[in-house]
Amino acid sequence: MQSLWLDTSPTIPTDTFAPGGSYDTVVVGAGLTGLSTAVMLARGGQRVAVIEARRTGAVTTGNTTAKISLLQGTVLSEVARHHDVSTAAAYAAANRRGQEWLLRFCDSAGVGYEVRDAWTYAVTPDGASALAEERDACRAAGLAVESTTETELPFQVQAALRLADQAQFHPLHALSALAAELRSLSGALFEGVRVTEVHHTDTGKVRVVASPGDLEAAQVVLATGIPILDRGGYFAVVKPMRSYASAFPVTGEVPEGMYLSADSPSRSLRTVVVDGTKYLLAGGNGHPVGRASHTRDRVNGLHEWARQNFSVDQARYDWSAQDYSPASSVPYVGELPLLGKNIYAATGFNKWGMTNGVAAALSLSARILGNADPDEGFYKAKVSLPDAVTTVKDNAEVGLQMISGWAGGLSRTAGAEPPEGLGVVVREGGSPVAVCTVNGVTTRRSAVCPHLHGVLAWNDAEASWDCPLHGSRFSADGEVLEGPAVKGLDPA
Repeated sequence: MQSLWLDTSPTIPTDTFAPGGSYDTVVVGAGLTGLSTAVMLARGGQRVAVIEARRTGAVTTGNTTAKISLLQGTVLSEVARHHDVSTAAAYAAANRRGQEWLLRFCDSAGVGYEVRDAWTYAVTPDGASALAEERDACRAAGLAVESTTETELPFQVQAALRLADQAQFHPLHALSALAAELRSLSGALFEGVRVTEVHHTDTGKVRVVASPGDLEAAQVVLATGIPILDRGGYFAVVKPMRSYASAFPVTGEVPEGMYLSADSPSRSLRTVVVDGTKYLLAGGNGHPVGRASHTRDRVNGLHEWARQNFSVDQARYDWSAQDYSPASSVPYVGELPLLGKNIYAATGFNKWGMTNGVAAALSLSARILGNADPDEGFYKAKVSLPDAVTTVKDNAEVGLQMISGWAGGLSRTAGAEPPEGLGVVVREGGSPVAVCTVNGVTTRRSAVCPHLHGVLAWNDAEASWDCPLHGSRFSADGEVLEGPAVKGLDPA
């Protein structure tokens, strides 16, 4: 599986990593949050390096639906319910700042985008009730949403919200332009370099420990989806979620707006034209990472729904993205609360990183440069007691996954090698072992996640081993795909 964005990405020049370098700030993660933070800091006169373990945009940014929207499903009503109306208004204002900065950047850098109306719709009474709450929250937060039942969709809806003049784009074009500006400002972009640790030195600097060697910086920003360091405790207050998307060549009339359902399973729609072909992008069918069997069925379900309802051909691209749902209903952004002086993080964008990620970059860069924080303290990094209470249920599920994973992994004895495309956890020598067959090669690795020792589950849509505890993912041969784990799977 590979996204349309990554497959059609422009070439992004990078730099050769040289251990021992010293920078004002090192940013870990070359997605939208990391690169926009780096550019803002470089504009402020800093010498900045961005380090990416895989390739630019390889994780969430390269697998998003890339909607630059302030209408975000039912997020605002969730924020108001968890906090209050003023917090929801502050969240909307921060996202508006992120949206405005990103679109100004696109205009100045020649990155194309399309202005589209954003829609949230419901086909059930429960969904319509949720939309009524979202309508009230949006209007209280200053968003001019229209309530209607008339949409472009080919099926009847019970309710819908419309917010005019939002935007969509090709996210890798934006990353390419950000990388180009960073390097023009004497910044550096390193790919294929995995950071494994960040710690303070006796001189008051921060040492970034990476696979080919170390760097030193005055500050470090962790823009890795979920922070690779456990010091902030974020792994316990964000829930890793996996969702799927497919791109279908269009054969007739399709909706031109950006649509998202309020019902479950979620459904997301938008169009894009790439290399002369017009696609309808359909997304949804999300689930907690590592906790769904036969994930390929989720992709097939999207195919069936899209082809039943829209004039499209067979899917040309399938992909998946990982997002983190925060216990606080708003992202965690700022200096790490535990032993984290001069180490900053941004996480918990809840599937809306195109605006939240840039808003986080604005906040982080202002704090690091000593400027006034545009969010006026709205984004906070500290995990509060109410957040911990909110996650009691989620962490109970994590505990059950830990127990059931080990019990299941130790109950199955090794048998015949799995057929092509499948994986299984078996007991060998008293330990769970992950065995899979991909492209005719059978691989055996430890089935224990090196982060906090959960037993992995096979993802047959993406041929990966996924951790049901905190969302770490590994390729069939055991290499890290996504954190918080920073090392691959041990040999069996």
